Amino acid sequence: MVIYSFYIFDRHTECIYSKLWLPPSAAAAAAPALAAPATPATANIASDDAKLIFGTVFSLRNMVRKLGGDDDAFISYRTGQYKLHYYETASSLRFVMLTDTTTLSMRSVLHQIYINLWVEYVVKNPLAPVEHRRGDGVKNELFELGLDQFVRGLM
Repeated sequence: MVIYSFYIFDRHTECIYSKLWLPPSAAAAAAPALAAPATPATANIASDDAKLIFGTVFSLRNMVRKLGGDDDAFISYRTGQYKLHYYETASSLRFVMLTDTTTLSMRSVLHQIYINLWVEYVVKNPLAPVEHRRGDGVKNELFELGLDQFVRGLM
């Protein structure tokens, strides 16, 4: 199983967290590019990717609800290159994970990330903001380390 990326969107449709994992073959090829410092252009590309991901999820979720009714839920979407997994919480947080096409449903994994990592390290943290306005993302070291260890354990 290969996990490419992970995104969290809040109820205001802002991407409050994103993380990329490169497959081993791509990591060796991208090593010189990763060593370069982050520029505003690379930040804009990441922001554009997050907007495209959210637009895709939003459109597909609305289409599924219109075609299947309110009881049907959008869980995943597969293309020839990747599979998009989706989990939405009761508080309208949206967790999105991109994996390779052969991966089975990651809905339970996304639920575990929400329960064991997000709630424990972000929600229960008294110093973490409740709302992430103006593009302020999640800056919680324990959450980031826990997520990285959890995902690398799956790979």
